[in-house]
Amino acid sequence: MKGSLWLAWRQQRVPAGIGAAALLAVAAIAAYCRSGMLDALRSGLFDHCGTGPLQCTRSDSGLPLLLDVEPLTYLGALNIALPVVIGVFWGAPLLGRDRELGTHRMVLAQGVSRGQWFASRFALATATTITLSGLLAGVFAWWWRPAADRSYGLFWYDVTALSGSGPRVVAAALFGLATGTLLGLLARRVLAAMGLTLLVTGLTTLLLEWTHRTRLLVAPHTYVSAGGVPKAPMGEKWSTGTYGLITASGRHDDVLNCPYPSGAELRECMAAHGYVARFYEANPAGDYWAFQWTDTAVLGGLAALLTVVTVLLLRRRI
Repeated sequence: MKGSLWLAWRQQRVPAGIGAAALLAVAAIAAYCRSGMLDALRSGLFDHCGTGPLQCTRSDSGLPLLLDVEPLTYLGALNIALPVVIGVFWGAPLLGRDRELGTHRMVLAQGVSRGQWFASRFALATATTITLSGLLAGVFAWWWRPAADRSYGLFWYDVTALSGSGPRVVAAALFGLATGTLLGLLARRVLAAMGLTLLVTGLTTLLLEWTHRTRLLVAPHTYVSAGGVPKAPMGEKWSTGTYGLITASGRHDDVLNCPYPSGAELRECMAAHGYVARFYEANPAGDYWAFQWTDTAVLGGLAALLTVVTVLLLRRRI
């Protein structure tokens, strides 16, 4: 390692070391907590619990039976916040610090081109970001697996599971890095770039969470059942909260027009109003990957676009 890459490593070794230390701490906590989770599952206390959103209870007291998944949700929250942290504390100073202090002129005067100066820094930061975020997502998946989609664990549609795991974590981290790098190039001060990066990455994270709740990018499935028998259990599906009744012509009406769970009262009400079936909207567990790849495409595409813009602006801003 020599030249501009060696200099890039000298400048980035502190945040890289902090990231490595944080990863080791997370892995140690995950190993300890997962071991306790497995011991609880092997005790037989949860053997009578099934899948689905309904809580499992103790046979003696009727109190809910739950695994201690709170530390796992903290890791998911950390993974969700990763683009903000990386963008603010790594991306914004990546070019912005040299530009603010003017030290890039000394580097360029040594025969290093603008492209080399940028590529060495950004490539090293990108490789470290991919490694760190990928390992954090892997630790979450490994820790989560024994309690995934169980009444006593954590369901796939929980915010910390859906947005804090999988390939979207890597894409989001790269988006944060690319955002901070571009704003660090554009802003005159690193602190200003950090503030703008916090705003952009934070708003983007919240916007994606909104698309999850509204099913804007991944449409729910419609499940139809007859009114004479109870509908199939929700199980691992993520309900939109939309329930209703269907007429012979296919019109969908509000469920409150016949507010009965099942049985003779429901059949009589449906017959009186001309309803032939009931429906509800939900995303099945398999849509976890639809959400994952959609978010990955959006965030990865934005990261690539912002990187291209940064390269195009190098000559004008440096």
